[in-house]
Amino acid sequence: MVDLRIALTDRAVACLHQAASGQYFARDTDLPGFMVLVGKRKKTFVVQGDRMKAGERLSVRMKVAEVGELTTRAARAKAKDILGKIANGVDPRASTRKSRGDTAEVDLPSISNPTLRTAWERYRDGHMKNKGRSDGTINNYRDHIERLLVAWLDEPLSKLGDDPSLVTVRHEKLTKENGAYIANGCMRTLRAVYNHARKVARTLPADNPVSAIDWNAEHRRNTALGLSDLEGWFTQLAALKNPVRRELHLFMLLSGHRPEAIRKARVEHVDFRARVLHIPRPKGGEVKAFDIPLSRAMVRCLIRVMRIGRALYAEQSREWLFPADSKSGHIIEHKEKRSDLSKWGNDLRQTFRTIAQTAGVAELDVHLLMNHSIPGVNAGYITRNKLLSDHLRQQQEAISRRMFEPVGREGIKRGVAPGPSFPAGAYFLS
Repeated sequence: MVDLRIALTDRAVACLHQAASGQYFARDTDLPGFMVLVGKRKKTFVVQGDRMKAGERLSVRMKVAEVGELTTRAARAKAKDILGKIANGVDPRASTRKSRGDTAEVDLPSISNPTLRTAWERYRDGHMKNKGRSDGTINNYRDHIERLLVAWLDEPLSKLGDDPSLVTVRHEKLTKENGAYIANGCMRTLRAVYNHARKVARTLPADNPVSAIDWNAEHRRNTALGLSDLEGWFTQLAALKNPVRRELHLFMLLSGHRPEAIRKARVEHVDFRARVLHIPRPKGGEVKAFDIPLSRAMVRCLIRVMRIGRALYAEQSREWLFPADSKSGHIIEHKEKRSDLSKWGNDLRQTFRTIAQTAGVAELDVHLLMNHSIPGVNAGYITRNKLLSDHLRQQQEAISRRMFEPVGREGIKRGVAPGPSFPAGAYFLS
């Protein structure tokens, strides 16, 4: 493909098509020498500049970061620093190669007083990835550090530790511009990164600067559907045009699980004989892997979406339960317009919890079905898998039946709930 010259932004980089063959460059119009190298499978931020050595002009090109590791703004800031060194006659590749060698000298300032960027990278690679944290969790932390706190990336942590007012002012600004919940979440991320860095950097102030903020009040959102609301919701669901999305929302209602885990569910993880769907990397990482017991309604939902997927997305449906014509091959965004579907995502998770209560399912069983941590000392004495094939599946069945009680068989005949006339396919209560 022909090289491009565009203003590089996160949106522009995301829209760059992968190379059909070979590679091509998308060069930044704002910062000469800064570009994205686009290949068949990945995109990489790159810099290129000229330096003088013994009166000879030499060209230097080096990688800045993989796209996704840094935002475009953060990559451009790093590129400016690299290009400045090149302009001063320094080859930054030499220090990079040296740092990778077995006998490389240790950069003591980066350990005793790390920048936020260095501390974040160590926390991400040395803690989060080693602990098996999910990609979604890591990306959420990355967004906090590399987008919301991008101005501090190359500032030493000691600057924040010595002047906590900087943190309080930033928290107040984030609250006004991004909302109370996001501001709190960003500060929790900063607190974790600072605490991790101080395990090695003992000269950092012992008091975490985040402790100076006044936290915004947070309240659990009460957005669940009640039994009397379900008929209207089923009517909205039946009117959605995309049949794969209809089944996605229905399965999230019936299972009560987090949207990300269901969107990324794979065909290979369905076991119809055992009637379970395996979730290998939920929130909390691989150590929290579990099986969702499937009620009859959930089994029929998965059968329908697999048939629909093969008809609409033949290639993607080989791998994904909820396929789509997207880069990943599966549905990426589960949100709908509220005028089209009043509740989705975590609203349905709250609904599952609410309906389970009306179905008389015990609190402990609900925790197990939703893969919540079990409170108290009993947690270590319960073997979840031993309850799957019989007890938990019966409880799942009771919840599914309870969800369809408000519409009854007449509602199914009228097409307001999954039944013979439901656009997504056949469903029967019995």
